[in-house]
Amino acid sequence: MGVWTRRRLLTSAASAMSAAGLAATAAVPARAAGVGPRPGSHSGSRPGDDDIAAILRALPGLRLIEERQDAEPGYRRFVLGLRQPVDHTDPAAGTFEQRLILLHTAADRPMVLTTTGYHAVLTPWQSEPTTLLGANQLQVEHRYFGASLPAGPGYAHLTIRQAADDHHRVVRLFRRLYPGAWISTGSSKGGMASVYHRRFHPHDVDGTVVYSAPNNVDDRDDSAYLRFLETVGTAPDREAVKAAQRQMLLRRAEMVARYEAWATARSDTFRIIGSADQAFEIAVLRVLFMFWQRATPTDVAAIPGPEATTDELYTWLDAWAGLSLYADTAARRYIPYWYQIGTQLGYGDVPTAHVADLLRHPGGIAARNFVPRDTPLVFDPTAMPDIDRWVRRRGSRLLFVYGAQDPSVAEYFRPGGADSRVLWVPGGNHSVDIANLSPADRAWAEEALSRWAGQD
Repeated sequence: MGVWTRRRLLTSAASAMSAAGLAATAAVPARAAGVGPRPGSHSGSRPGDDDIAAILRALPGLRLIEERQDAEPGYRRFVLGLRQPVDHTDPAAGTFEQRLILLHTAADRPMVLTTTGYHAVLTPWQSEPTTLLGANQLQVEHRYFGASLPAGPGYAHLTIRQAADDHHRVVRLFRRLYPGAWISTGSSKGGMASVYHRRFHPHDVDGTVVYSAPNNVDDRDDSAYLRFLETVGTAPDREAVKAAQRQMLLRRAEMVARYEAWATARSDTFRIIGSADQAFEIAVLRVLFMFWQRATPTDVAAIPGPEATTDELYTWLDAWAGLSLYADTAARRYIPYWYQIGTQLGYGDVPTAHVADLLRHPGGIAARNFVPRDTPLVFDPTAMPDIDRWVRRRGSRLLFVYGAQDPSVAEYFRPGGADSRVLWVPGGNHSVDIANLSPADRAWAEEALSRWAGQD
């Protein structure tokens, strides 16, 4: 990783025209510390002179897009836009508006900083730490996803450091409204983003809860993923999934024709991946990973057998691999994800020996297949080892919650700093929570979270 320097945006001539939008250090109204309900009022009521909406409008660089009227009792929910630098090392590169979703209950409650790592969730939603702590919640949409789009072609500024700096500026701005404890959290790619934020700004928050986050340290070595997929579940169940894959590829012509008809009916195309045939083959390869990522014992019992019809195989493939993801309408939304995979994050692999004689398209599930060919992908092999070293040597107040049946975490984070732990849900898949842990582990996790939030 190169050396990054923090530039003072307010004193840079290049940023003078947008100083008001970028200066997270600018003064916040003095009444901000009192945001929240008046004594004796309901925590979700409008707090009169200390109206949170008015204070949000006064924050530099922040736009109150709308207040949603669908928040749970005790909360108010706001959609916000924060002016962010496209390049945190170069104010002259311009700005973009990053979408934030604020759940406000009271300024003297903890704040939970969360991200999906993708598009923001606009429907009412609380993370598990938010619920456990009765906290405020600030959701940050990841740069280059959803409405948080820098202008211009390409994704040159879509890096883990730039996203971490986005989070850093969010914390610096909102900590003036919410001066208490801050906890960061995320699941899967959102959990990865939370770890990366801590790596570059370790003191921004008081603790981090990470769910189901992969740690692909060396993208040249996928042996951990391959070993996992060759040992997960029982041998008969693994063979059943592989047999279903072979059957789908043997019936390729009929299944691809149905896939093309589906796309035509929706005026969709396959220009990004190249063809319906290649998209179908990728889906068949990925289904081995995606099935075990989410499967329950009931799902295992429903794997299509040798007598399954083509319709049954198609329906099963669509349910587990999501055929719509590979057509352009959806695939276009996830180009930034695959760009990150192909430049820094890395990706796992899947066994293919059992279907090698039926494959037509080289490259398998490589990120290159999901990113337009005119967008360069140059992989940085130093990015993930740097993160891993920090987590192992210095990562403190980190809680990782993993499912033991989740192939995504065949390579997982191993924190070595103080007050950190990895906890496993036996038989758990990619959607695990603290609530799914054993009683002893759940008690430790909830106690640690309360302690970090100053509620012990």
